[in-house]
Amino acid sequence: MPTSIRLSPEVEQRLDFLAAKTGRSKAYYLRELIERGLEDMEDYYLTAEVLERIRRGEEDVMRAEDFWRGLDA
Repeated sequence: MPTSIRLSPEVEQRLDFLAAKTGRSKAYYLRELIERGLEDMEDYYLTAEVLERIRRGEEDVMRAEDFWRGLDA
């Protein structure tokens, strides 16, 4: 899926330098950044969503002692 983004001149210069020094394309590094960054963002935002549901009492919570005890059984 072709996508267009605007980069600051500084970021574009850094990306150009990295691509030139490593022989990889800028598209390669942009894909890597998006894939890794997306995973981090999913972890953050989805965790924040669950935490909010816990605070509202909409999510069950297990005490640590009960959790560990359940693993021994």
